[in-house]
Amino acid sequence: MPEKLVDIVRREGVGHLGAYFTPGAYTGQWFETFAGGGDRVETRDRISVDDLYAVEALNVQVPFAVGKELLDGQLGRDISARLREIPTDAELGTRGTRELVADGGHADQAWHLLNNRNEKTGIGWVIAGKLLARKRPKLIPVYDSIVSCQFGAPKHVWLKLHDQLAANNGELLAALAGVREAVAMGDRVSILRVLDIVLWRRHVKEHRRDKPTRCPQRGCVAL
Repeated sequence: MPEKLVDIVRREGVGHLGAYFTPGAYTGQWFETFAGGGDRVETRDRISVDDLYAVEALNVQVPFAVGKELLDGQLGRDISARLREIPTDAELGTRGTRELVADGGHADQAWHLLNNRNEKTGIGWVIAGKLLARKRPKLIPVYDSIVSCQFGAPKHVWLKLHDQLAANNGELLAALAGVREAVAMGDRVSILRVLDIVLWRRHVKEHRRDKPTRCPQRGCVAL
């Protein structure tokens, strides 16, 4: 039977987060904070060179042609128009944010602009999500095939995560905040990033060892 997220976080969260932020353990330690963060005032509503470089900390790379379009092309202007409609303090699982990640919401529109098959403007769903997570770390989760596998590769993940975080008076949000506090991270890492790190570390070895379609832990986490 799939486990509840809150139980996993309470049981494994401190260990995984602490291990992830052991000095030198993972380059992803600097994803959110590199060059002052993607949501800093100076660049919060546009994709910058710092953002393109920061996602490389998560072992992905934006192709040059796409990066150029994001920096000084129409794609970048289109993404900026959506980002301007998304407050930097909007936090998934809290009041008023569900509409931002719902189908047709500003974050959803930005994701679809990035996640297409055009070699000059498309980067795929994993990189699209990571780039948007860099810009709005409190609202958009880092999400890849390793985390998706544990959920059973569902659709509408942002909405489902929002509902999980909002359920039971924010029980999961509180558990994640408690893990962050226990590891003394302060606001160096967002609540959503804590969740990603916990889920990613608990499954990465098994997922890389087994073929994803036959992964023994596929669908092991309830969402």
